[in-house]
Order: sequence, then structure tokens, then C-alpha cells
Amino acid sequence: MTEHSIIHRRWLFWLLAGLLFVVFLYLIRSVLLPFVLGIMVAYFLDPAADKLQKNGLSRGIATTVLTALFFLVLMLLVLIIVPVIANQFSGLVAALPDYIITFEQTYGEQIRERLGGLGAEQMEHIKSAINNISGTAIKLGGDLVTNLFLSGMALINLLSLVLITPIVAFYILRDWDKIVARIDNLLPRKHADTIREQMRIIDDTLAGFIRGQINVCLLLGTYYAIGLSLVGLKFGIVIGLATGFLVIFPYVGLMLGMAIGLGVAFFQFGEIAPVLSVLAVFVTGQIIEGYFITPKLVGEKVGLHPVWIIFGMLAGAALFGFVGILLAIPITAIIGVLTRFAIKQYQASPYYNDTPTKPT
Repeated sequence: MTEHSIIHRRWLFWLLAGLLFVVFLYLIRSVLLPFVLGIMVAYFLDPAADKLQKNGLSRGIATTVLTALFFLVLMLLVLIIVPVIANQFSGLVAALPDYIITFEQTYGEQIRERLGGLGAEQMEHIKSAINNISGTAIKLGGDLVTNLFLSGMALINLLSLVLITPIVAFYILRDWDKIVARIDNLLPRKHADTIREQMRIIDDTLAGFIRGQINVCLLLGTYYAIGLSLVGLKFGIVIGLATGFLVIFPYVGLMLGMAIGLGVAFFQFGEIAPVLSVLAVFVTGQIIEGYFITPKLVGEKVGLHPVWIIFGMLAGAALFGFVGILLAIPITAIIGVLTRFAIKQYQASPYYNDTPTKPT
């Protein structure tokens, strides 16, 4: 058997193994949520556990302390913040019809006058386009809610989610170094160094993005919620928190939050000065994020293009629902690192550098 055929078989083996793994995850997607959340919590807490170990604590005690503190703080936040968010969200939903009616009564006639110069055919095209966009938006929203419901709470009992996630997080965090060592022992010896190097780059990318982006979302969500509440905006807490956490969708989260915030401010105040105050909160938050928070917490080494992130999240949501959104960033980061490695290998290969000889 030639070396070329051996390499071909190896590539085929790993391709089939990866495909089977994806199919397996798709088949068990309804029970993945507590395990994915637990692994993400363990990955997030691992650096803190390492530091506690260096300070003299055993891995078991460090894991117990960190896991207990994390879920205790999370539970307190849920008990304190969730009722406020739910109350403001229900108020915002209830107020939307009044906002729409007010807008139609105030500006409907002006819009109709401006559109009156258009012919009947153009008006019909506009109405058809609006209906299509509205229908598509409603369908996408309904599909997203359905996916979240089916993957999150319909097939996974809430009690099991609450109980299993801390258990998974505890055991993964406690045995993190052992798991890494076991995986390292399974690496093919010939390519072990190369694989370790790529895994280190993937870890740096995930650490820079996931741990950093979570902190960015928390800081910005807190800033927007406090800032919008201080300027007197109704539903400022829910709009601010949603804007902060949607920052993980590059540009989309900020634009959506700003549009909703300015729209609510326009109908609430009816004056330009308060609306400008709301706009100032968003603009200041964007400046703080772009020049201070993101460079400090995420950095430039992540190397994930915003379009690639958005595509990964949408693809993950389509395939796995809410679990797919959680897995989107790690998977897109891994694919990005491996793609850059493959490009380097290609550029160093004869396929790229070999030039045909000119006939004499």
C-alpha cells in the first residue's frame, strides 16, 4: 500500500468519525442542554480552580467552593432579577399595540400623503413586500421560540436541568486535568505535537472569546440597564440587559436594542431631549465597549469574523435549537483555527508552490 493511499485512508477515517459524531449529537440533541451548560461552566471556572490549587487548596475543595459559589450567585440573581425582567417584558409587550396605534394616528396621514404620488402598482408591490417581510419575521420568531421550547424545557424537565447541570459542572471541573491528560494520551504519536499546538490555539481563542465575551455581556448589560433606567426610560432594565447580552451577535444586538430603546423613548417622552439622552447611553456604551472593555477582556487574538459568528449561531439554532446556539461559538472557533492551519499547510505544499516548468 502506497503512502498516498495510507494518508487518504486516514483522512477518510477522521472524516467519517467526525460525521458520525455530528449525527450522534443530532440524535441526542434533546438531552444535551444540561451537559453542555455544565461543561461550559467548568471551562469558565477552570482558571480559577487552577489558581486556588496553586494557593494550596486541593482540586476537590477548590471545585466544591467554586461550583457552590457560582450556582449560589446565579440562583440569587435569578430570584432577584428575573421577576423584574418578567414584569418589564410583559409591560413592554402590552404597550406595543398602543405604541403602534399612536404612531399610526400621528404619522399615518403623512405617510399616506407621501406615498400617494406612487401608482397603484407600486403601492401594491410595497404592501406585498411588507406582508412578506412581516410573515417571514413572524415565522422566524415562531420557529425560534418553538426550538427554544422543544430543546430547552419540553423534552428536558426543569428539575433535571437544575440538578444535572451543577453535577456535570462539578465533576468536569474536578477531573479537568485528568480528562485533558487522557485525551493527550490518545493522540497519534506522530502528530501529537502539531495537534497540541492547534489545541492550544483553540483554547486561547475560546478563552479569549467565551470567557471574555461573557464578561463583556455582563458589564454592558449592567451598564445599559442602569443607564437607561437613570434617564427614565420605561422597561429600561429589560431593554438594557437584552442589549448587553445580544452583543454576542456582532452589530445585530446593539442595533436591535438601540432601535427598541429609541422607539420606546420616542413614544414615552414625545420630546427630542430625552430621546437624545437614551441615544447617548447607547453611543457611550458602544464607545466604552469598542475602546476599553472588548480590547481588555477579549483582545485581538480571537480571530473570529463577525459574519462567521452570526452564521455559526444561526446554523446552530437551525440544527440544534438553543443547544446549537451554545455550541456555535466553540465550534466556529475550532473550525476557524483548523481552517487557518489547513491554509498554512496548503501554502507550504507543492500544490501551492510547485510551478510548471517551461518547455525548452
